[in-house]
Amino acid sequence: MANKDASLHIFFFPFLAHGHTIPCIDMAILFAAKGVRTTIITTPLNAPIISKAIEKAKTHQTKEINIQTIKFPSTDDTGLPQGCEHVSTLPSLHLLPAFHKATRLLQEPFEQLLREQHPNCVVADMFFPWTTDSATKFGIPRLVFHGMSFFSLCAYEVMRLYEPYNNTSFDSELFLLPNFPGEIKMTRLQVGSFFRKDDVEAKRFWKQIHESEVRSYGVVVNSFYEVEKDYADHYKKEFGRKAWAIGPLSLCNKEKEQKTCRGGKEACVDENAWLKWLNTKTTGSVVYVCFGSMTEFPDSQFREIALGLEASGKEFMWVVGKRKENKEDQWLPEGFEKRMKEKGIIVRGWAPQALILEHEAIGAFVTHCGWNSTLEGVVAGVPMITWPVGAEQFYNERLVIEVLKIGVAVGARKWSHFVGDEDGDIKWDAVEMAVKRVMEEEEGEGMRNRAKLFAHMAKRAVEEGGSSYSNLDALLQELASLSH
Repeated sequence: MANKDASLHIFFFPFLAHGHTIPCIDMAILFAAKGVRTTIITTPLNAPIISKAIEKAKTHQTKEINIQTIKFPSTDDTGLPQGCEHVSTLPSLHLLPAFHKATRLLQEPFEQLLREQHPNCVVADMFFPWTTDSATKFGIPRLVFHGMSFFSLCAYEVMRLYEPYNNTSFDSELFLLPNFPGEIKMTRLQVGSFFRKDDVEAKRFWKQIHESEVRSYGVVVNSFYEVEKDYADHYKKEFGRKAWAIGPLSLCNKEKEQKTCRGGKEACVDENAWLKWLNTKTTGSVVYVCFGSMTEFPDSQFREIALGLEASGKEFMWVVGKRKENKEDQWLPEGFEKRMKEKGIIVRGWAPQALILEHEAIGAFVTHCGWNSTLEGVVAGVPMITWPVGAEQFYNERLVIEVLKIGVAVGARKWSHFVGDEDGDIKWDAVEMAVKRVMEEEEGEGMRNRAKLFAHMAKRAVEEGGSSYSNLDALLQELASLSH
C-alpha cells in the first residue's frame, strides 16, 4: 500500500490550538507511515513545537514529514499582542474572535504555497473555511478536519436544520433531537450560544464553515466505526457527506517517548516522579482529573473540586494547567495539599495524558469531554466522569453516558465559552458522589467492563484489516486515482 501512495503529496493545515494541532500532527504521522509525502502548514512561532513532535515519530518506516511556514499577520493588521500566533498565547480567551479574524489573513500566503507546490490534497481545519475556495482555485480536493465525533457532527447538523431548542418554554426544559439515532435529549442551556443568540458575527462564521464543508471533497474524522456506527452511517447517508473514520489517531504514537512529548509539549511534571507514584497504587484506584488546555474555572470552582476529591476518599492525579502554574494557591482550600500529601498529585502545567490514562492504576477520568480527551479515555478503557463546558462537549457527554454507557455526569448544566460558571456551579458533594458512583458502586463495574471492550475495539480498528486501517487505505487509493 505504501508504495502505491508514494507519489501523493498532502498538505495538513491545523488550526493554531492544542486540541486541533495535536490530532492533525498525529494524522500527518499516520499518512507518512503509509508512504505519503506530508507537509504541515503552520506559522513561524508554532513550527518548533510541531518539529519537536514529529522528530519523536521518525522511524525508518516513516516518510519525511515537512513543515512549511507562512507568516502570521502583523499586530497592526490584527490588533493582537505581538507573538500571539497560538490560542494558548492569548492573554484572554475573549480575544478568540480577533484571533479567528487574523487567521483569515493567512489565505494569500497559503495560496502562494498551493501555487508553488500543488499538492494532491489539502486536509484543513474546520476553522479555515476559506481553504475550500483556495484549494478549488487550483483544482485540489480539500478534506475538512473538525476534530469532532460523528455524534457531534450529526448533532450540529440537527441544531442547524431544525432548531429544536426553540420549541421549549424555559431553559431547563428537555427537548428531543429530531432526525437523530436514539432518544437523545438536551436542554436549551446546553446548546452553543452561537445557535441560540443573535451573535451575527458568530452565526456568519458558522455558516461559512458549513458551506465550505458542503463544497469540500469530504471529511476525515478522528473516530472509529465501532464506537459510533449509527452516527457515522447517519452523517454519510442522511446529510450526504463523504467521510472517513481513520482514528483513534493517538494510537499512531506507539513509543513511550512519543506519548510523553505528543504535540511537541514537554511534560511539566517529572515523569519519573508521577510514574513512581502511580506504580505504588493498586489497579484502578486513582482518579485522573483534567479539563483540557482551554477550560478556565473561577477559583471558587477549583475549591469545590478539591473538597469533592477529598470527601471521596480516593487517590487522585489532578492536572490544573499552566494558568495556575505561577499563581499563589489561594484557589485551594487551606491546608489541602498538606492533608492530601499521600493521597494525590497536583500537576501545574502540561501532562502526557494518553500515557497517564493507560496506566493500570487509573480507575476514573474526570473530563471536560473535549473529543481528544474523550477518545483517549475510550482508548485507555477508563470510565469517565463528565463535566462539559463549551464547544461540542455536551454532545460528547451524551455519547459517553447514554450511548456507550461508560460514564456518569457530574451535573454541568450550562454551555459557555470555555469558562466555567462564576458561582462555582458544581458543588463538592456532586463531585464526591460522581467519583464514588464510578469507583465504588456496582454500576461503575459495568462501565469499566464496557470501557475495556471499547478499548479493545479501538486498538483493533487501527490494525491491518481493521475498520480505520481499511478506511485510510480506501481514502488514499481514491486520492491517488484523482491525481492520475
